[in-house]
Amino acid sequence: MNEKQIMEWLREEDVKKLETLWQKANETRIAHVGDAVHLRGLIEISNICVRRCGYCGISADNRQIERYRMTEEEILECAHKAVGFGYGTVVMQAGEDYGVTRDWMVGIIRRIKAETPLAVTLSLGERPEEDLIAWRKAGADRYLIRFETSNRELYDRIHPPLGDHPSDRFEILQNLKKLGYEAGSGVMIGIPGQTYVDLACDILAFRKLDLDMIGVGPFIPHPETPLGQCLPEASANQVPNTEQMTYKVIALTRLVCPEANIPSTTALASLNKADGRELGLMRGANIVMPNLTPTQYRVMYEIYPNKACINETSEACASCLSMRILNIGRTVGSGQGGRLKRSSC
Repeated sequence: MNEKQIMEWLREEDVKKLETLWQKANETRIAHVGDAVHLRGLIEISNICVRRCGYCGISADNRQIERYRMTEEEILECAHKAVGFGYGTVVMQAGEDYGVTRDWMVGIIRRIKAETPLAVTLSLGERPEEDLIAWRKAGADRYLIRFETSNRELYDRIHPPLGDHPSDRFEILQNLKKLGYEAGSGVMIGIPGQTYVDLACDILAFRKLDLDMIGVGPFIPHPETPLGQCLPEASANQVPNTEQMTYKVIALTRLVCPEANIPSTTALASLNKADGRELGLMRGANIVMPNLTPTQYRVMYEIYPNKACINETSEACASCLSMRILNIGRTVGSGQGGRLKRSSC
C-alpha cells in the first residue's frame, strides 16, 4: 500500500466502501495474529513529568493536579494481580519522571521477573541510553515511546524540547531495537495542523521502522493545557480527531504492518464507551490494556479528560474486558503475546 492509496482511504466517507476496509483489516488480522486478544496490564506508576507538552494533562506546567509516584511494593502488588487475572504482560507507564531512577527501576524489573511469569513493558519517556541498557539487562522485554507525528515542524510545535536537547524519537526507536527490546510506538490523530499527507506518512513510517507494537489514538487535549484552552483554526486539510478516523488508522496500520501488535486503546473507549474497544478489535486490533493502577492514583493520571474506566477497580476492569472480548467471538490470549515475526511489517 502506497501513500496515495492510504490517503484515499483516510478521506473515504462512504459507509459501504469503509466496510470493505474493515473486512480487509479483520481478515489480515486473522491471518497474521489470529483471534486471541492479549491483555497488557497497565500500571501508571507516576504522573510526575519534566516535559511541557502542549496537550498533556500531566505536563509539568499543569499546577492543578496532585502528583504521585507509586512505591515498589504497590507496583509489585499490581504485578501479582496481573498474574491472578491471567494477563501476560505488565506495562509500567509514567511521565518523564527522573525520580524513577535507573537503579530503582532495575530492582522492580528484577523482582517482577523473579516472582512472576510476566513480560515487562516500559513506557517512561526519553531516557538516557544507560538507563535503557540497565533495564534491558534487568529483564525488561519491551519499550513504548510514541513519535506522535512524523512531521518534525508539527512535533516541535507541540513538544517543547527539554533544555537545548532536541527530541529524536526515531533514533530512540532504532536504538531500542539494537538493545534487544521489542519496540512500540504510535501517533496521535487530529493534532492541530496535521494534514492527510502527514498521517499517511506516519502510517508508512510504521512499516519503515518495523515496529513490534503500534498504538494510535485521537488527539484529546487536556483543558489545563495551551491546546486545551485555545485551538488554532483548522484548515481544509486538517485531519479530524474523530472515532471513525481512529478506526481507519487502526485498519490501515494492520494492512501495512500485518504482524504488529495493535491495541484498541483507552482513548478510543473514551470516545465511545459503549463499544469503542470492540469496534477497534473488529477493525484490526488485537490488544487491550486493562488498568491495574490503584483507583486513588488512577484519577490523578489524567492525561486527557473523560478517560474511560477511571473509577473501576482492577478486578472490575479484568472481568469487563474479558466478557467484552468473548462477546465479539474472540478469545482471551494466553502467555506473553509477543510479536510473531515472519517478515518485516
